[in-house]
Amino acid sequence: MAERVLVVGGGGREHALAWKLAQSPQVQQVLVAPGNAGTAGCGKISNSEVSVSNHTILAQFCKDHHVGLVVVGPEVPLAAGIVDDLTAAGVPCFGPSAKAAQLEASKSFSKAFMERHGIPTARYGSFTDPQKACDYIRTADFPALVVKASGLAAGKGVIVARDQDEACQAVMDIMKDGAFGSAGETVVVEELLEGEEVSCLCFSDGHSVSQMPPAQDHKRLQDGDLGPNTGGMGAYCPTPQVSQELLQQITETVLQKTVDGMREEGTPYVGVLYAGLMLTEQGPKVLEFNCRFGDPECQVLLPLLQSDLYEVIMNTMNGKLASNAPVWHQDSSAVTVVMASGGYPGSYKKGVEITGLSLVQDMGLQIFHAGTALKEGGVVSSGGRVLTVTAVRSSLELALQAANQGVVAVGFPGAVYRRDIGHRAIAHLKQHRGLTYKDSGVDIAAGNRLVDMIKPLAKATSRSGCNAELGGFAGLFDLKAAGFVDPILVSGTDGVGTKLKIAQACRQHGSLGQDLVAMCVNDVLAQGAEPLFFLDYFSCGSLDVDVAASVVGGIAKACKTAGCALLGGETAEMPGVYPPGEYDLAGFCVGAVERGALLPRLGDISEGDLLVGVASSGVHSNGFSLVRKVLEKAKLSYSSPAPFGESGQTIGEVLLTPTKIYSRLLLPILRSGAVKAYAHITGGGLLENITRVLPQELAVDLDASQWTIPPVFSWLHKEGGLSEEEMARTFNCGLGAVLVVAPVDAQRVLSQLQAHEEAWIVGSLAHKQPGAEPVVVRNLKNSLLNAGQASSKEVAVEANQGCHDNSIVPRKRTKVGVLISGTGTNLQALIEQAKRPCSSAEIVVVISNKPGVQGLKRASLAGIQTRVVDHKLFGSRAEFDGTIDRVLEEFGVELVCLAGFMRILTGTFVKKWNEAEHRAFPAALELVASGAVSLGEDGRISWKSHSS
Repeated sequence: MAERVLVVGGGGREHALAWKLAQSPQVQQVLVAPGNAGTAGCGKISNSEVSVSNHTILAQFCKDHHVGLVVVGPEVPLAAGIVDDLTAAGVPCFGPSAKAAQLEASKSFSKAFMERHGIPTARYGSFTDPQKACDYIRTADFPALVVKASGLAAGKGVIVARDQDEACQAVMDIMKDGAFGSAGETVVVEELLEGEEVSCLCFSDGHSVSQMPPAQDHKRLQDGDLGPNTGGMGAYCPTPQVSQELLQQITETVLQKTVDGMREEGTPYVGVLYAGLMLTEQGPKVLEFNCRFGDPECQVLLPLLQSDLYEVIMNTMNGKLASNAPVWHQDSSAVTVVMASGGYPGSYKKGVEITGLSLVQDMGLQIFHAGTALKEGGVVSSGGRVLTVTAVRSSLELALQAANQGVVAVGFPGAVYRRDIGHRAIAHLKQHRGLTYKDSGVDIAAGNRLVDMIKPLAKATSRSGCNAELGGFAGLFDLKAAGFVDPILVSGTDGVGTKLKIAQACRQHGSLGQDLVAMCVNDVLAQGAEPLFFLDYFSCGSLDVDVAASVVGGIAKACKTAGCALLGGETAEMPGVYPPGEYDLAGFCVGAVERGALLPRLGDISEGDLLVGVASSGVHSNGFSLVRKVLEKAKLSYSSPAPFGESGQTIGEVLLTPTKIYSRLLLPILRSGAVKAYAHITGGGLLENITRVLPQELAVDLDASQWTIPPVFSWLHKEGGLSEEEMARTFNCGLGAVLVVAPVDAQRVLSQLQAHEEAWIVGSLAHKQPGAEPVVVRNLKNSLLNAGQASSKEVAVEANQGCHDNSIVPRKRTKVGVLISGTGTNLQALIEQAKRPCSSAEIVVVISNKPGVQGLKRASLAGIQTRVVDHKLFGSRAEFDGTIDRVLEEFGVELVCLAGFMRILTGTFVKKWNEAEHRAFPAALELVASGAVSLGEDGRISWKSHSS
C-alpha cells in the first residue's frame, strides 16, 4: 500500500526532498512540517501544522494519520533526538540518532573522533577558555586561523580569519560576546587549509556507504567568492575536480572509516553523512561533518538521482544498501542558484512579492522554495534565503546558463544572487580543453570562402570534449573531458539516398543536412551511445559555394540539435565525375557509451515486452527511389500541389520534410535503464529493423491501428498499388524509432516521450513459432486507407468509428480525469474513443480509490498517468474529496468522468468538477431511443442523416 511520508523542515532542502519523494509510486502523499509556499498543496505534497519539536505529539500525529515514514531535513531536530524518540514510539524515522549526530552537533567531539580513527583533517585545538584559545592561535607552528563555534550555528559558526589578530577577535566575539549563543561555549581553532573545497555525501546503513556525486557549495555572498559568509548561495554537481579515483579514495579513507568508527564505538550511523572536504596538496582533509543533506547541495543532488528516493531510504534503514546501491544520472550537470533577500545575511525585509515562478518552470527549470509564504493567493518572501532555481543540463556551462536565465525571469525586487556558481569547475574544464583545428589545406578561393562561411556555424556546435573549430587535418575529441569513465566507441555512417535528386531538382538544399545527421546519429543511438562528433563529406563536379554552404550549414544546425560537434569534413571537387548541379553527401558520426550501458541488452529482452513507437516526420530518408517511381507513374512533378500534407504545400516540399533527430529526446530515457533495445526504422522499414535488436527466438507483433500514419504513406500505398508487405519493408509508415521496454516501465517511458513527441505503445514481443514470420503488422491496410482525409460524412463516420463530426480540423481537446474502482472495462472504451482523431477528449489521469486494480494497468498500458487515492486512509469524505480535487488540479483536468467509481462524492465536489453523468446519460438515451444513433452488426456506430 502506498505510504504517507512526513518531511520535517521548511527550507529549500525540504522542498527538494518532498519533490523527489512525491515522484515515487510507493508514496501516496508527502506532508511537510512546517513547509513553505512551494510545498503548500502541490500535487501529492501539502503542508502540516503539527509540532515537530514535541516528539510525543509528533509520534501520535504520525500514528493517527497513517504516516509510514518521517524524513528529517535540518540538523537541530536530529541533535535533539527526534529519530530516537520516534523510533521508540514505533514510527520509522530516517536520520542518525542523537549520539551519532554529535559528528555535526559538536565540533570538538567530531575532531576528537577523527583523531581517534585516523581520518585526515586539519590540526586543531578545542577550548572553553578564550585566552587559551588566543594563546594557541599565536603560538601554533601552522596558520591557526579558522575559528569555529563547536555547537550548531545554522551553518554560520565558522570564521576564516586573515591574520592572528582577526582570529583572536573572532574567539572573543564567539565566547565573550555570545555571537552564536550556547553554540559558542566551546570553540575549535583549526589550521587554515589551502585548496579546493568540495562536499562529498553518502547514504549509510550503519555498515555500508553509497557515495553521491561530489558537489560544491558557494558560501560567500558575491561573485568571485567575495563578501560575507552565508548559509550557501548556490551549488553545482558533479564537481569535475573530483575524479572517480579521488572519489573512491574519499569514500574509503573518510566516509567508510567514519561509519566503521561510529559502529565500533557503539553508535551505528544510519542516514546521510556529509563530509565537507578540502582538496589539499597532501590529499583530501575533512573540514567538518554534517549529519544530513546539505542546503543547497540537496537541490542539485536529488535532481540527478535516478533511483526512487523512497526506496533508497527504505534500503538504507533496512541495512540493504550494499545490494541496492542508488543509481545516478550520468552525463548531466545540475546547478542551483539561491535568490536571497536584500540585506542578507544581515537584516532584510520580509513580505516582498515574488512573481514569474510559473514562467521559470515553463523553461524546464525547477524552483525549490525556502523562505517563502502564501499571502492573498500570491507568494511572498519570509526569510533570508528565499528560493533556489535549479537547472539540469548536459554540461555545467549549459546548466549555469539556464539557471541564470531562470533567476532573471523571477520577479523579486531587491533579490541578491550570484551569477558565477561553478566558476572554479568551469575554469578547470577550460584548462583541460584547448582542442583546435588548423588550416585544412584547401587552397582554392571557393574552398576558402566556403570554410570561412561555415566556420562560425561549426563553432556553434562546440561541446564538452572538443572545440569545434574547422580548419585542421584531423579532429580531436577528449573522452575524459566529456565525462566518460569506461567508454566504448560507436560509429555510424550513412547518406541520404536519392532524396538528393529531389533537393537538387527543387533547388532546396538546406534540409538535407538534418537528414544526413539524423540518419547517422539515430543509428549510433541503437547502441545506447551519445553522439559526440560528426564529419561530413561533400563531393561535386564544380563547387557552388552557396549550395555547399546551404548544405553544410544545415549539417551544423542539425549537429547542434543532436548535441554533437561538427568536428570536420571534406569538400571534394571532382570534375567529370558529377554532372553540373549535382553533388553527393556522406556523413560519419562517432559516439560513446559506458560499457555497462550498451544496447541492445539481449539477455534482458523477453516475451511480453512492449514496443513503444516514436513518430516519424514522414518518409525520412529511405525508399525515395520507389517514391520517385510512384510520382513518375502518377505523372506528377515536385512542383505539383501535394495530394497529401498541409494545404498549399507542393509535393517537393512535403517530401523534403527532414528526418527527425532523436538523440536529445531519447538519450535521457536510454540512460534511465528502462529501455532494453532501440531500433532506428530506416532502410528495410518495419519488417527488417526491429528484428536487428532482438534475440532470434522472439517475434514482433505490431498493431498499425495504435499509431498515426502520415497521409503521404496512404497516398503512396494507393497511387503505387503497393502491397502491405512492400509498404512495411520499404517505409517507416509513421514510426521513426521503436523502443523495447518491460510492461512495468512502459507508462513512464511513454510519458517521457509524449512530453516532447508523439509516441504510442504499438505492439509487443512473443515467442516465434516455427515457420512463422518474425514480424507481423496487423491492421496496416485499414490504417493506410484511413490515414488520408475523408471525402464525405459517411467515410468520416466509418474511418473514425463512431465520430459524427464531419470536421477533421485539429481542435483543442478537453482534459478529462477518469475515476475508477475496479477492472476498468468502461475505462477501456473511453480510452479507445479518446484515441480517435476526431475525439474532443484527452484522458490525462486515471484515479482509483483502490490500489492494484486492473483499470490502473489498462491506463498504464495506454500511456495515461495514474494515481491511487485510497479512501481507507482518510477520516472524512471531505478530506478524501479534497485529495482527489488536488490531483485533478495538478493535471489541469476540465471534466471528470466516473467509470465504475464506487464511492459517493460530496455535492461540493460534483458542482466544482462538472461531473456530467446525470446529463449525459439521458441525452444518450434519447439519441438511441429516437433512432438517431444505432449500433450495426459490425459493431460500428451509425448516425441517421437528417435533411435540412
